Amino acid sequence: MRNIILAVLAATVAVPTMAAPAAAQSMRELRRDRADFQDARHEYRQALRYGDRRDIRDERRDLERARADYRQTLHERQWRRDAGHGAHRGTYARGNWNAPFRYQAFRPGAAIGRPFYGQRYWVKDPGRYRLPPARGYQRWVRHYDDVVLVDARRGRVIDVVRNFYR
Repeated sequence: MRNIILAVLAATVAVPTMAAPAAAQSMRELRRDRADFQDARHEYRQALRYGDRRDIRDERRDLERARADYRQTLHERQWRRDAGHGAHRGTYARGNWNAPFRYQAFRPGAAIGRPFYGQRYWVKDPGRYRLPPARGYQRWVRHYDDVVLVDARRGRVIDVVRNFYR
């Protein structure tokens, strides 16, 4: 009986620590698939420039496979991140919320102005909303129904979760 209790206790302690490696693995997989896609695109361009029809056809097929893998990994990552917040809709929808500026869809890499990521728009506790922690100068910011991860020093968008508060 004692061994069973110790095993259950060890399992409950180990479960929260297992989520971080899964997220890290997802990021590693995403980076690897993106690099594969970029390599395949480079090879395809080289085949267009220097290859014959067969080379071009083979490289195009490889490029389409790499693109499909990359998109699938992106889709899985988005699904994993969004899977948790649908079950607790009441936690996320806190009344009607509008900013004093118009909605604009941001993309990662975009530069945005300080009014969009001022302290009044910060998500104070990202863990409550099952968002990854913001590191260093990064901040999760609410922008209408979206949540945007911003580098507060440079004003660059790092990540966007669309329709998070719907």
